[in-house]
Amino acid sequence: MEPSGSTTISSSGNLTLNATAGGCPWEVSDRARLRRFLCYGSEGDVYTAREEGRVGTGSAAGLLSLLQEGRGAEVVEEIKRFSEDDRAVGLEPSLLALALCSQHSELKTRQAAFKALKGVCRDPASLFSFIQKKKELKEGMKCGIWGRALRKAVSDWYNEQDAMSLAAAVTKCNQREGWSHQDLFRLSHTKPANEAIALISKYVTKGWKEVQLTYSDKENSEEVVDVLSYLEVVEKVKHSCDETEVINLIEEHKLEREQLLTDHLKSKRVWRALLKEMPLQSVLKILGKMTSNKILEPGSSETQAVCERIQSEAALTKAKIHPFNLLLSSENYKRGQGYQGKTKWEPDSSILKAMDSAFYKSFMNVEPVGKRFVVAVDVSTSLSSVVPGTSVSTAVAAAAIAMVFARTEADCHVLAYSEGALVPCSVTADMTLAQVTFELVKIPGGSTDCTLPVTWATENGKAVDVFIILINNPLWAFTASPVESLKKHRQKSGANSKLVTCGLTSIGHAIADTEDRGLMSICGFDLGALRVIRSLALDLI
Repeated sequence: MEPSGSTTISSSGNLTLNATAGGCPWEVSDRARLRRFLCYGSEGDVYTAREEGRVGTGSAAGLLSLLQEGRGAEVVEEIKRFSEDDRAVGLEPSLLALALCSQHSELKTRQAAFKALKGVCRDPASLFSFIQKKKELKEGMKCGIWGRALRKAVSDWYNEQDAMSLAAAVTKCNQREGWSHQDLFRLSHTKPANEAIALISKYVTKGWKEVQLTYSDKENSEEVVDVLSYLEVVEKVKHSCDETEVINLIEEHKLEREQLLTDHLKSKRVWRALLKEMPLQSVLKILGKMTSNKILEPGSSETQAVCERIQSEAALTKAKIHPFNLLLSSENYKRGQGYQGKTKWEPDSSILKAMDSAFYKSFMNVEPVGKRFVVAVDVSTSLSSVVPGTSVSTAVAAAAIAMVFARTEADCHVLAYSEGALVPCSVTADMTLAQVTFELVKIPGGSTDCTLPVTWATENGKAVDVFIILINNPLWAFTASPVESLKKHRQKSGANSKLVTCGLTSIGHAIADTEDRGLMSICGFDLGALRVIRSLALDLI
């Protein structure tokens, strides 16, 4: 029997479950389907890690239903929240949802969608993607996409930018998905709001020579002079074959690799100059390539500088680097070989040491959810498999996930279980990843029964908000239905408990065919999976 309850919307827009009122809190409503779609691009209860592919309207039935009911303004508010608060695994579902709202028959919905454009599309790449989605939705229809409302929204997107930030943006990402800034300025009939934006508009639509002719003899404002000087540097570096000059321009003006020519990137000295200001997230992705190309050599000043940045608390905080991100990067680097191509390298011990140090420091970036968690690790198999798409063993991945919750949540129990045996594990803040891994796998394996952690909590009177069950592969035998076990726990504890099963080596299998909104299956594991778990715990999906 389902627990009784009601669903209310708080002032912040979050969905809240009240177990004592009438109704059914676990129904998968259209609003819940919309939020799932915005979070990970599907309305189902399965999230597949690292699954790429374009989302379509076939996965957005809940969204379309809400639009049909005249609730478009609510849909736009949800889109804004998921994109602006970084709740989504990726931005593509939000862009498709916004495109759908922007051409809905109801005027209020269209107006709300265009008003939200700048907040959702925070960079040129996402703006181009939004325009392309509108084009695809209009294919087969006689009307075009460039009506007055879209022209104004795109014009406002450009006009409301800081001029220097816009100058950097248009030179780093000039075109994407068949669209360019030149296309958008022309088709939107943008009338620049000020002289600095007018300068950028002319640069994008007419080119640098036309800008020089127009502004060289004019008395320009300070802002225009700054933008003019910046664009001059970008043009200068594009036409320079002098390695020293290119390096000086990179260092003096903080230019990025997207603003350089392919030939420039053949130079080790240029890469070393770029590394100094490169975003930390980007540095972590190319450590293998930089080591392979001898740009980072053992004991060099560049390697020392990179190591200092990697383990700098200020740099980790600024880049919002998550522990799991560092674990994935570290294991990939340790592997000594890329997944694609023939790139190989000898891992540098000082870089590995810096990444290990950064892993533990980065836990400060994990914001507590404030719920009661049980993280249960199934040790019925050896846990020696590798999480698909990574170099991380399932044992190490399980240990890292357990650490994320044990270190950041005030109420968290970590359990290891197998064949009727269940052992509470002590995971403390001073334990290393290796120590936690050993703690999890020290009990002997047997057959799998994923209901054991739920039964343990129920029988021991521990109210749990979220059960996270980590297993190698979600094909198991169990003494009772996981759904029924969860319902019993809800009834006895009075908690709005949820159950997440994560098949670390799975590529697409759900725990059960259920319409219970509190159950979620994760196949594989990545940073997106942690975001999905967080959203489920906070009743956001």
